[in-house]
Amino acid sequence: MPRIAVVRKEDCNPVGCGGYLCIRVCPVNRSLGTEECIYKDVDTKAGIDEGLCIGCDICVKKCPFEAIDIINLPEELDKPPIHQYGRNGFHLYSLPIPHFGKVVGILGRNGIGKSTAVKILAGLLKPNLGEWEKEKSANVDDLIHFFKGNEAQEYFEKLKEGKITMSYKPQQVDLIPKTTKGKVSTLLKHIDERGKYNEIISILDLNHVLENNIENLSGGELQRVAIAACVLKKANVYIFDEPSSYLDIYQRIKVSKFIKSLATEETAVLVVEHDLIILDYMTDLIYLMYGKETAYGIVSLPKATRNGINIYLEGYIKEENMRFRDHEIRFDPKPPQEKQKNMPTLVTWHDIRHQQGHFILEAVEGTLRKNIVTGILGANGIGKTTFVKMLANVIKPEEGIIDGNIKVSYKPQYIEARSGTVQDLLGASMEKYDIQIMRPLQMHKLLNKNISELSGGELQRVAIAHCLCQDADLFLLDEPSAYLDVEQRLIVAKMIRHVMEERGKSCLVVEHDLLFVDMVADTIMVFEGIPAEHGIATGPYTMQDGMNNFLRDLELTMRRDEESKRPRINKPGSVKDREQKEANKRYYV
Repeated sequence: MPRIAVVRKEDCNPVGCGGYLCIRVCPVNRSLGTEECIYKDVDTKAGIDEGLCIGCDICVKKCPFEAIDIINLPEELDKPPIHQYGRNGFHLYSLPIPHFGKVVGILGRNGIGKSTAVKILAGLLKPNLGEWEKEKSANVDDLIHFFKGNEAQEYFEKLKEGKITMSYKPQQVDLIPKTTKGKVSTLLKHIDERGKYNEIISILDLNHVLENNIENLSGGELQRVAIAACVLKKANVYIFDEPSSYLDIYQRIKVSKFIKSLATEETAVLVVEHDLIILDYMTDLIYLMYGKETAYGIVSLPKATRNGINIYLEGYIKEENMRFRDHEIRFDPKPPQEKQKNMPTLVTWHDIRHQQGHFILEAVEGTLRKNIVTGILGANGIGKTTFVKMLANVIKPEEGIIDGNIKVSYKPQYIEARSGTVQDLLGASMEKYDIQIMRPLQMHKLLNKNISELSGGELQRVAIAHCLCQDADLFLLDEPSAYLDVEQRLIVAKMIRHVMEERGKSCLVVEHDLLFVDMVADTIMVFEGIPAEHGIATGPYTMQDGMNNFLRDLELTMRRDEESKRPRINKPGSVKDREQKEANKRYYV
């Protein structure tokens, strides 16, 4: 059985463990004396000789910082990795392959190798086929030989013959202003190789930002500019890494339709996406990626989208006899019971009107009740965050009344990293809310990290934990799913519901991921109007009425998958779509 040893150097802390505890407890070290299985590496962190390792797992269990993984790989995995990040680093096995005429999705957890895989396909990372010590990069002939006998061989043969040209939209669009300067129009015209500048600008609603400098764009504007830059290049393989980030649900649907339209007999599209509803809507095939985060990733055989997502939720790939999760994720096909009428009032509002610049927000009346989770849906720039800030007493409405003497805990949309460690921030809350909050969010692995050094997903989880640990009556979470992978989103949604039920508290969640809202919310508020001009807050409604109202505005209907019961978008104009519209049941059938 092949075995790999992984040491997460950023977590390894020889001083904190009393001086290489792993070296001292390793039975191979203690028995051999001369040869060391675990040793002090040149970077002063622990290193492991995989050839001497016996897989006892003592070092794994003893390491107080969970920096070591010893992994027995499936016996079928008899090939070396396509890429390995140095000695004891992350291993990626195989690659997802674009299919001409189709949109192909990649589904997997953060840290499982998705971005590494697409960077290899995009030519931004040269794979080493596991031979990291030779500092050698594989050429196209090496890859053709490596994948001999499977679908990837044909892809790399086309690449060698010059029949494939790629264009890549990166994951972290927020980094673009650090490397690119100038006006949006100038930059996009410069890279327009297809002569479709005006068409793409119109489709992606970018006319209003053309004269803006890149550094002055919002996250959603940057995302759409990055997508435009990708598709304006002349290519026959387009790769999009997380295209829905920063976009509201209206923009996600529009971008999904646009990405679907790119796939022709001569063109292939590859997409990494964490919004399951959007991934389901835009793709034809899916590759699942599984393994152990930051340790190794394996790419499955391609699956039809519906079947692939259901397999992922089940956690078991039958044809490969691979279980990668010990539990199944299922959804409730029925709306939550209408319990709000029996709950005491927490806060009410009447005739609210607030103006910021040219934007006006109005909320005629509404009530939040105790022990209720309310989802907030609406476009970007429609006043959702402004409304939340008014409830949080961060800003005061110019007109109207907010009635309720309540304590509020608020997690903002944009999280600023602060000084100190995670342990400094969370303190005694770690023990008090250990099972309820800290374990689901995997806070223990982050305790000794400086907050300023956390990734986007880590910072998001810390911010959620800090918010939920406060002594408050109402918890306000603005876009808690941002930067989280599919499984983290579903875990956070369930955790929020559980915390509110156990503590008898209420929560408002601003969110664009409809699957997240489906799992977390008892009631819905819908924000209507014209973005950046006029927003109107309506509700709270029951889930059924709220989703009906919202999907009517989107001109969509959604059904439940027969197996997993997850919500799926109906094809516009289909029999199911027409039936649900006629019955005014756009979400729960």
